[in-house]
Parts: sequence; structure tokens; C-alpha cells
Amino acid sequence: MSDVNITIIDRNGVSHTIPAPTDMAMSLMEIVRAYELAEEGTIGICGGMAMCASCQCYILSENVPLPEMLPDEEAMLDEAYNVKPNSRLGCQIPVTAELEGLIVELAPEA
Repeated sequence: MSDVNITIIDRNGVSHTIPAPTDMAMSLMEIVRAYELAEEGTIGICGGMAMCASCQCYILSENVPLPEMLPDEEAMLDEAYNVKPNSRLGCQIPVTAELEGLIVELAPEA
């Protein structure tokens, strides 16, 4: 089992550095849910299908490679609230070894 360290700033501004497994095919959204870093029922409402933007987060790390944004994610962010240039949907970011040191901030609830 291999873990990466990811820092997630929750919606109350509290920073959590947590180990995230790279061998369980989890997304960043699923990590937030597993560690209960957002109030239940407020993140991953669509189940990770890039259809609700409840898992929107701001990528604060500049040197961590992320997967390319696909059209479904881009379309959902076009309709979401509180979008910034560094916004991504956590459900579209798989936890891989490349995410070591990633820092993200959860976007406020819409």
C-alpha cells in the first residue's frame, strides 16, 4: 500500500494534512468524504459524475501535475458558483503518486 500526503483546507479554513491511498482508485472527492472533511451531504452529491460541482476545490499547489480537464468537468465548472481560475472538481482528480504534496481548498457551498 502506498500513500501520498495531501493537504486539504476545509470550508471552515482548517488545514488537514492526510495520507491518501494511491492503490484504491479513489478520487480527491472520495478522500474528502472518507475523512469527513465536509459536512455530510454537501460533497459528492452526484456520486462523482461531474454533474453537480459540490466537490469543487481550488488547487493551491503550482507544481503538482494534475490530469487534463475533460469537457464534462469544464462544462460543469462553467455553470458552478464561486469558480476561480484554479477551480477543479475533486471527483475528476484520481489519487496517484504524482499528487504527493498537493494542497487544495474546498470551495464554499453554493
